[in-house]
Order: sequence, then structure tokens, then C-alpha cells
Amino acid sequence: MQSLDTTDIVTPQRMRFDMPLRLKSGAVLEGYDLVYETYGKLNAARSNAVLVCHALSGSHHLSGRYADDPKSMGWWHNMIGPGKSIDTRRFFVVGVNNLGGCHGSTGPASINPATGRHYGQDFPVITVEDWVQAQARLADHLGIDQFAAIAGGSLGGMQALQWTLDFPDRVRHALVIAAAAKLTAQNIAFNDVARQAILTDPDFHNGDYYLHGVIPRRGLRLARMLGHITYLSDDAMATKFGRELRNGALAFGFGVEFEIESYLRYQGDKFSDQFDANTYLLMTKALDYFDPAYLHDGNLSAALRAARAKFLVLSFTTDWRFSPERSRAIVKALLDNKLDVSYAEITSSHGHDSFLMEDCHYHKLMRAYMGSIAL
Repeated sequence: MQSLDTTDIVTPQRMRFDMPLRLKSGAVLEGYDLVYETYGKLNAARSNAVLVCHALSGSHHLSGRYADDPKSMGWWHNMIGPGKSIDTRRFFVVGVNNLGGCHGSTGPASINPATGRHYGQDFPVITVEDWVQAQARLADHLGIDQFAAIAGGSLGGMQALQWTLDFPDRVRHALVIAAAAKLTAQNIAFNDVARQAILTDPDFHNGDYYLHGVIPRRGLRLARMLGHITYLSDDAMATKFGRELRNGALAFGFGVEFEIESYLRYQGDKFSDQFDANTYLLMTKALDYFDPAYLHDGNLSAALRAARAKFLVLSFTTDWRFSPERSRAIVKALLDNKLDVSYAEITSSHGHDSFLMEDCHYHKLMRAYMGSIAL
């Protein structure tokens, strides 16, 4: 077994909140747990805290490994740690598993104290604004009045942007990476097809599959396969798989023949073993509902007028799910409000997944920006 570097070992923590949280939908969570991890140390001035928000299938586990599982590397381990772009020798980094998640925070698989059963479909719909409110409460408990920076990619970038609107005085820098101010109709369509795959699975049981001892594996598997296609670029798939055949010859049937088919099935099977279907439904709805400009007649510049933070906005050339055009729209709206904005469109072949990849130019850019933040 590979030996562990003890500097990489992390332990998740849990915070209980008994103060009711009123959600954007009007529903109320009377109490809830948030699971989180921290990296580095909070300085005496409490000025070096960085919140990293996760995307759809992410979690609080940003970096490092668990002592009992050498393979449990955090999803942004290449970005966060001692000497890395988000340097934990300088910053106190916080990762939170969002409400509705399936990695320890209160969500559909949790027990509803009012019924003694799993929440299932009774768990209320959650929005980005709700996550920001819950994260702010956690920051209060950690003694963090203001974050030096809040960062995230994709759905995580949406949360970083929302923070600057809901708590403009509590965030000095926002890093909005591979994100958008709202989904396009095409993106909403992809999400709905993924949800329909889950909702129509015979094992879904109206969200109460926990009681039946099953999971809607087929639906979740198809949802992940569809999503994974949209996260990759055509060039990335062509380079990695092309039209390679698994067995070197056509079988003239409907089984797995091409390497890309094998890869997608593998990703779908793995995901269905690790992720909760109800959580997947909630996360995609949070994506669909995010639109700060909605209450401003679609005017994003007006919507971002409340922001006070400095911004780093990053996009990737082959990201067709959240295209550079969407990031440039955010940049324009911020500049319309005379805010301090840095923008880079990074050449990458990895599609939407680029923000997770180890790329020299991307990581140097992140390192330079984070290094410029005064503490």
C-alpha cells in the first residue's frame, strides 16, 4: 500500500444548526447539518479565509486524503495545498458540502425528524441563494466576518458571484471560473433530459427508493453519461478515444463496441454507486433557477450593482457548456459598474472540465492572482 504523507491527511467536520433556515421557495428547514473541511490556519486577524464552492457533483472534500482511504483525493487537490496556487501556508481554506448534498450535509437521504423517515422528495428545492445563506452561517460559527476570496468553478462560480450580491461586504475577491450568470435554454434542456432519466426509472418510487432498498441506477447512470458528454470537448474525446474499437473489429450488434461507449458506461456505473439521485435532481434545479438578473428585467448590469468585490473571471476556449461568451457577459456587467475585474480566456482542449485539470498556464494565473491578495 502506498504510504501516506501526513500533511495530506484531512478530516471532515460537522456543524449542527438549529436556527430555522427560510429558503427562497418559502419552505423552512427547522434544523440541518453542514459537513465541511478546512485547510491551513486562520490568522490572528481572521483575514486570510478562502471559501471554495463546489459544482454539481462535488463536495466539501477539496484537497488531501482520508487516513483510511489512500485513493480519496480531493477534487481540487491540484489547486489547493502547501505551495500550490491556493496556498494553504498563506490561506485558511474552507470547503462545504452544500445543503441537499449526499456527502454528509442534510439532504434527501437524511432522516426527517418530523417523520422519522428519509426526506426523499419531501426535501425542499434548494437554490444558490439558499446555499450562500447557509455558508454565511457557517462562516459566522468559524469566526470569519469577511472572506479574502470566494472561488468556484461552474455551479461553484455561480455561488461565488451570488456571495458578492447577498453579502457584498463579506467578500474581498471573487473568482468566477467556467461559470455563467444564467443557463441557456440548451443547458436547461440537458438538465431536464437528465432529470427525466431519473424520474422515469421504475426504481425511483417518487423519490422514496430508500424505503424499497433500491436506487434508480439506470436513470442516474444515463443522467451522468449525458452530463459527462457535455463536460468534455469534441477534441478531447477525439484525442482520448477517437473511433477506437474495444475488440478491434465491428460486432454488428448493440453492445459496447467503441472505447467511448465503454468509458461513458464506466463513468455512469461509478457515479450511480457514489451519488444520490434526489441530490442530482436538486443540484440541476439549482443550476436552472440561478439568474441574478431575473428581478432586474434581465439587466445583468443592474443585478450586479450591489457587488463590491474585486473579480477574477476565467473561461476556457473549448467549454461549450458554459462558453467564454457567458463569462464575457459577466465581465461586461461588472465593468459597467466600474468594478475591478481581471479576465482570461484560457486555451484548453478539455471542455468544461478544464477548470478541474492541471494546466500550467491556468495554475500560474491562479497563483499570481491569489498571491496578489493582501491579507
